[in-house]
Amino acid sequence: MDSVEIARHESPRGEVVLRERREDNAPTVLELRVNGVFVMDTLETSSERALATAALGLVDRPGSVLVGGLGLGFTLAEVLADRRVESCTVVELEQSLVDWMRDGTISHGPALLADERLDVVVADVATALAEADDSAYDLVLLDVDNGPDYLVHDANEAIYLPPFLQAARRVTRQVLAIWSAAETPTLQTAMTEVFGTCEPSSYDVQLGTREEKYWLYVSRV
Repeated sequence: MDSVEIARHESPRGEVVLRERREDNAPTVLELRVNGVFVMDTLETSSERALATAALGLVDRPGSVLVGGLGLGFTLAEVLADRRVESCTVVELEQSLVDWMRDGTISHGPALLADERLDVVVADVATALAEADDSAYDLVLLDVDNGPDYLVHDANEAIYLPPFLQAARRVTRQVLAIWSAAETPTLQTAMTEVFGTCEPSSYDVQLGTREEKYWLYVSRV
């Protein structure tokens, strides 16, 4: 298997790298790494998509959606595929990811970001939530790190704690959903404390030769 770096950016938080993996008689896979840590790729996207579809399936009118974390765009793509969604705000901390989406470095990016229902905000998701109106979003979907046990950025630990979840609760009209790379009982406890309920779901994923489970944690308002 060959791996080729196609884009790199040094941000105040470290390096953001896109790589292509090429195997004989197989499609090219795009891989995102941050500070040397694997974040996601285009081969296994089921749980990123499920972050959107699981939340969308719980409500009749998901008119306004916030997606925290653009990544490679698979959660956002599922949101925009639902024609009930009238507006979507995606909040991404790294300008480079937005730029690579817009300029086609990530090939599916230009068409995805061209959706007229979409507003792209380059900011910390905590700032975006603090600036939002009460009950601004029917759904809030968060995939800004690998979960509290596998953090890419240590500062993101706060995202999984009650004070941040209280801020998310203030702007959420119907459902909050959070992606995690591992089962996290402490996150379930914190979400239950803030929302009164939390429903975890696991998803089997194949990472190369390894079988893993990713998790979604969903709370209803």
